[in-house]
Amino acid sequence: MSIVALIDYGSGNLRSAAKAFERAITEAGLDGDVKVTADPEVVRKADRIVLPGVGAFADCKRGLDALAGMNEALHEAVIERKRPFLGICVGMQLMAEWGREFGDHAGLGWIEGDVVPIAPADAALKIPHMGWNELQFVPGDHPLLAGLQRGSHAYFVHSFQFRPTRPAQILATVDYGGPLTAAVGRDNLVGTQFHPEKSQATGLMVITNFLRWRP
Repeated sequence: MSIVALIDYGSGNLRSAAKAFERAITEAGLDGDVKVTADPEVVRKADRIVLPGVGAFADCKRGLDALAGMNEALHEAVIERKRPFLGICVGMQLMAEWGREFGDHAGLGWIEGDVVPIAPADAALKIPHMGWNELQFVPGDHPLLAGLQRGSHAYFVHSFQFRPTRPAQILATVDYGGPLTAAVGRDNLVGTQFHPEKSQATGLMVITNFLRWRP
């Protein structure tokens, strides 16, 4: 049975995320078991790893760093053993080199770039960017977004955006007074700024695609 490790480091909608992954496994007829865990050994042995995140970049990174051995387990499983990895919201942002929220804070450094404040061209647009918005797919047909139709909407809640150094690593954007990064990826790593667990049919398809993905 495939083990999906959902990392519990004190940040994220763990219950709703776990339920969404369990539903996707059941409806797609997949052989998987979702484990919400703060144990680095479970992460080290997992077949797929999910890092959620809600709140400030620095707080989330501190929470992750506070789990003894977790960063080492993540590096071994994701970078060395190439296990499929999905970051959600701040969990995606933590893949960056730097977070520029309330100072400069080092991220995991897995995808080049930094996390910066959203600055919409239209001053009437409120921050945070909150609610449903239409995904704009970047050419490339990444398996994470397979089957999603033009006009698919997803649910966002964020005041900062991941700005990758390499445009080719942006999988999708969303327009909010200019393009914002909605999904990123390289190799066995993917991340969504939106919350798939709150994005109904679109989110369920993204989760199912991740569970089927063989990078």
